[in-house]
Amino acid sequence: MTDSRPSRRLRQGRASLAISFFVQGAIFALLVTRIPALQDRYGISDGLLPLFLAAVPILAGVGSVGTEHLVKRMRPGLVLRAVQPVVSVALLAAGSGTTVWQLAAALAVFGLTVGALDASMNMLGVSLQRAYGRSIMLGFHGAYSLGGIAGASLAWVGAHWDLPLPTLYAPLVATLVPVALIAGRWYVDRQGDHQADHQADDHGAAVSMRALLPLCLVMAFAYIGDSTVSNWSAKYLEDVLHSSEQLATVPYNVYMVTTLLGRSFGDFGVRRFGAVAVVRAGALLAGAGFAVVAAAPGPWVGMGGFTLLGLGLCVLVPQTFAAAGRLFPGASDAAVARLNIFNYVGFLIGSPLVGALGGAWNYRAAMLVPMALVLVTIRYARSFTPVPAGYGDGHERPRTVDVG
Repeated sequence: MTDSRPSRRLRQGRASLAISFFVQGAIFALLVTRIPALQDRYGISDGLLPLFLAAVPILAGVGSVGTEHLVKRMRPGLVLRAVQPVVSVALLAAGSGTTVWQLAAALAVFGLTVGALDASMNMLGVSLQRAYGRSIMLGFHGAYSLGGIAGASLAWVGAHWDLPLPTLYAPLVATLVPVALIAGRWYVDRQGDHQADHQADDHGAAVSMRALLPLCLVMAFAYIGDSTVSNWSAKYLEDVLHSSEQLATVPYNVYMVTTLLGRSFGDFGVRRFGAVAVVRAGALLAGAGFAVVAAAPGPWVGMGGFTLLGLGLCVLVPQTFAAAGRLFPGASDAAVARLNIFNYVGFLIGSPLVGALGGAWNYRAAMLVPMALVLVTIRYARSFTPVPAGYGDGHERPRTVDVG
């Protein structure tokens, strides 16, 4: 009887990658939650600000595409070790400059490297899940959510005490960069998988965008839903549901906490019921959450809707990356890099879409659009089916062939 427990090296690799997800969640939260402070520091007008905000995900998409080609020459773990400190330093530079061009340069570096970071982190996650032979991908994204909560909480402290951005960012970056570099010593690059990806590319076994398209749509729809909550939950509660200004800040925090909870236990759901069932349940919960938000008579019911949204949306993105790995076992790095682009597509579309519909129509009706898009995910749920069949317990395949 063989020992099915993962090796110590794999366990260390899993823990070190979770630390990197946590660090990235904190760094990203420290950027997006202090955008008003950045705007004030550089004197950026409301008309110019959207150009800066749009440039980051666009450049991140470029960084993700570049990573697809970069990992043909070096392992994803090396890419991650190289770019994670740069992302952190770019955050510090964005908060420490004095002229608009310095902010533009810092955000450009941040965007390009964060695309490479997101792609390489998820490449490693897919590879580790393959080695484990069971679902662990949600746990990594749970670490990202935890980092986001920590970063947003620190940003609140900075805002409450009116700390200058360099004073807030510098000690955090000085702490997080060494933590990420030390953790990177234990990344596990599955060298055989990495070589298999390259051999597949050499023999023309490229990623078919037609086959990947359903997962790309799910990724984009999930991030349209996520960006709707991130950008419009506070305004919706205050302007539509007539909450107080203080109460309007609560829904996003509730959303982040429920996202963390859902991802903390989501892997167990995948092992027990399978990825298809978990994705369908997540889409239904998210759709119900948007419906509750749209119909809410008051702020407390609205917060209940945002709670459902967190529990539903949280499973979609990790499972989509995992499904891409299953779909292209010989080219999983390329599949993850291309799929990652639609993370930024959804982010770019979501907030302007809801804002335009809300302004031209009304915000209650606008919430029905991301609801409909998330529910379309149910149509593509079969794309999350493990291939080929052969799960020993009904949902997990032997680790020698599991890629997602």
